[in-house]
This record gives sequence, structure tokens and C-alpha cells, in this order.
Amino acid sequence: MDPRVSTAKLSVISNTLLVIMKLIVGLMMGSVSVISEAIHSGLDLVAAVIAFFSVSQAAKPPDEVHRYGHGKIENVSGVAEAILIFVAAVWIIFEAVRRLARGGAVEALGYGVAVMAVSAAVNTVISEVLFRVARKTESIALEADALHLRTDVYTSVGVAVGLGLLKLTGWHILDPLVALAVAALIIRASWNLTMTAFRPLLDVALPKDEEEQIVAAIQEYATDFVEFHKLRARRAGADRHVDLHLVVHRNRAVAEVHKLCDDIEAAIKRRFPHSFVLIHMEPCTEDCPRCVAACETAAGRGGKQALPSARG
Repeated sequence: MDPRVSTAKLSVISNTLLVIMKLIVGLMMGSVSVISEAIHSGLDLVAAVIAFFSVSQAAKPPDEVHRYGHGKIENVSGVAEAILIFVAAVWIIFEAVRRLARGGAVEALGYGVAVMAVSAAVNTVISEVLFRVARKTESIALEADALHLRTDVYTSVGVAVGLGLLKLTGWHILDPLVALAVAALIIRASWNLTMTAFRPLLDVALPKDEEEQIVAAIQEYATDFVEFHKLRARRAGADRHVDLHLVVHRNRAVAEVHKLCDDIEAAIKRRFPHSFVLIHMEPCTEDCPRCVAACETAAGRGGKQALPSARG
């Protein structure tokens, strides 16, 4: 089984258990902050299910309908998770404001602190596993799920602290105030997740450091071509799509140039394994002042090029 799929399944199981536990304790206590955490975990569960579905689909190879692969399904799931997080925050704010207006006591504080501590511990472990697999597989869906759970860790700790202070001071107003703080953290997580997941849907360029690595891979074969230009690279889920124009000596054999393109593609894939590389080959011309010297040198060396340069 794909490690992304098995890890996403682990997140679904852990979130299911946490939702049940938090909801029972929150209703028993009458605590809006604990119930808000149960709702947050409920959204975590929905997000985990979405992540499980998306990584299962993204792992499929290209087909007749999706000829560029299924990578962007992960980005779509990330945006969906961000929307769910935002909806949860709005509901928590509504309930907290209503509690501030009407008042209400919170009972069985010890249970609340205990369930929050368990939740924080479980989500710390699960989110770390998700982050590790997400970094290894470059899965945006798993990264989004990990961020989701890491936010849950912070909010669980916040609720536990709030309940502890409530027990010490007897100030029941702390419960809805902590819920509002939880909502603020959730909204922040929603915004960050939206930016992470949505940008690749617009086919934005890769980060500068990643493009520099691609250029370095191409330059490994700098003596075998005249120049390259029109380099473009974008990301879809864990996949990267790279295309460029490669200028070679006009008298090079097609088989030689094809082998050169295969070598460049392999060099890029060594840096980014989940890559699809398309290289358009162009012959240099006699009236090209930039590469005439390289062409003459190549002709004298039996087709090996010198003096390469790159145009972005």
C-alpha cells in the first residue's frame, strides 16, 4: 500500500476516537470550549477522510481522462479542508458569544483537562507521522492534514489551560473566552492552508530554490548543448511538470539528441522524483551570433557542444 494512503488511514482512525471522546466529555461538562474542540476534531475527521480519498486518487497513474495525472486532487482537498476549518471557527465564535451573553457554568473540570491532554498527546504523535510522510512523499494533502492536527494540538492545550484557570479562579467567563482564542487560531490555520493548497491550482511557478536545482540539473550536461531557454515549471500535488527548449548543434544525430534529453530528464528526476519533463529540441542556425562559435567547435569535435548559456 502507498505510504500516503496508510498514513491517511491512521489519521482517520485517531480522529474518530478523539471526536467521540471530546463530544461525550464536553456534553457531560456543559463546556463550550470542550464542545468546540469536539467540533474542531470533527472537522479534522472530515479533513482526514478527504485527505485519505485524495491521496488514494493522486497515487493513480495518468489515464485517458486525466492525462497529466491526478496530482491536483491533493490541492483541491487542501482547499476543501481550509473551508471546513473556517466554517468550524465561525460556529465556535457564535457559540462562545452566545455563552458570554447568557452565561452558564462548567462542571467536571478534571475530565475536561484530562481529555484535552490525551487529545494533545495523540495529535502530536499523529501529526508528526503525517509531517514525516508528507515531507518524504511531497504530499500536499497529508501536509494539510498534519497542519490541521497540529492546530488541534495547540487549541487542546489552550482549552486545557483555560479549564485549569477556571478551576483555580472560578471565573466561568474564561470558558467562552478560551473558545474565542481557539477560533482565532483555527482561522489563522485556515488562511495558511488555503494559500498552501490553492496557489498550485493557478499554476504558479516553483519556488526560486527549486528552479535553481532544475537549472543545475540541466547544466550538468552543459557541454552537450548550445543553450536552453523558455524553462517553465509548476507543481500539481506531489508532481512537478517541467518543460524547456533545448538548442543543439544543427548537425547532431536525432538519436544523440534524444539520448541527451533522456539524460537531462533523469538528472531532474534525481532531484525531484515525481517529475514530468518535456524538452523541445531546436537546431542552432548559421546566423545565430551567440552560438556560431559553439556550433563550429561542436562540428570539429564530432557533435559535442561547448560554450552553453541559459535564457530564462
